[in-house]
Parts: sequence; C-alpha cells; structure tokens
Amino acid sequence: MEPEIVRGTTAHQPDLNWSQVRETVLMLELAAVQIETAMTDSNASVDVLAHSFTTMAGFMQMISETVKTLPDQGEVGAAKQRLSGVSDDVSGMMQQAIIAFQFYDKLVQRLSHVGLSLGELSDLVADGRRLFNPNEWVALQQRIKAKYSTADEVAMFEAVMQGVPVHQAIGKFMADKKVRTDDIELF
Repeated sequence: MEPEIVRGTTAHQPDLNWSQVRETVLMLELAAVQIETAMTDSNASVDVLAHSFTTMAGFMQMISETVKTLPDQGEVGAAKQRLSGVSDDVSGMMQQAIIAFQFYDKLVQRLSHVGLSLGELSDLVADGRRLFNPNEWVALQQRIKAKYSTADEVAMFEAVMQGVPVHQAIGKFMADKKVRTDDIELF
C-alpha cells in the first residue's frame, strides 16, 4: 500500500512529514498554472484582435479598390488622392499590427515552453529517485534547451549553465536583440 500523498502546503502547520521539497514542487506547479492561465486569457483577446484586423484588412482592400475607380480630376480627384493616402497609411499600420501579432505568438511559444519546463522540473524535484541523480538533471537541461527556437535563447541558456549570473545573461540577450531591431525574424 502506497503512503498517502499530501497535497497543498503544510508550512503553516508543519509536522514530521513536512518537506521543503514538497513546498518547492507546490510553488513550481503554481507558477506553471499561472503562466497557463495568463496565456489562455490573453489568447482569447488576441483571437478577437486578429479576427478584427482580418476583417478590417478586407474592408481596407474594398475601400482601396473603390477609390481606384474614382475619377482623377476635380473635387472627386482631390478626394481620391486624400483617400488613397489615408488608405496607404492604414494599410501600413495594419502591417505593423500583424508583425506585433507575430511577436505575441513567439511570446506565447516561449511562455508555453517555460510552463512545460516548470512542470518537468516539478516532476524531477518531486521524485526522490531522480532528484539526486545528476544524469536526470542533465537530461532535463537538454530537454529544456531543445525547446528554444533561436540561437540567442540557446546562448542565454548555455551562459547561465556555465555560471553567468542570470541578470547578466538576460542583459546580453536584450542588448544583442536591440542591435538587430531592424531585422525581422520569421518563426
């Protein structure tokens, strides 16, 4: 018969079975759930925005096509010119919004990886047979590293694994990213 698994914190009323490992696992699980919940909430809003922008793009295309049919002379010609300029400006803004959606998608991917990694870490820490096995930790690190989609993320991971303080690794990551602000990365 397996011993009863204690769920939830016992830090407020510790007994002989109290464990900092169990408390750590609980906090890791909580962090993973908070990430997942935040992503679910934000995905609903982004879905509405994406649908709105898709619909607006269709309307803008219809407006642009209609404006092209107007005569070039007189008051209508002047209005055509103004409307064409505004239409081009709005289309440019919509392109920027689409790029922002792509970056949001990348953020969601990263947060999903963090949530999964926290779950794997929680499982490892909770398993007394694996907790003290260095090979298990190396395997976890390799699984986490394999989830990264850019060379910068891998470099940041490797720097931290080699002992670079996290705030320095993040600082270098952000500085390198800023240097490439004109580059659009497809993912």
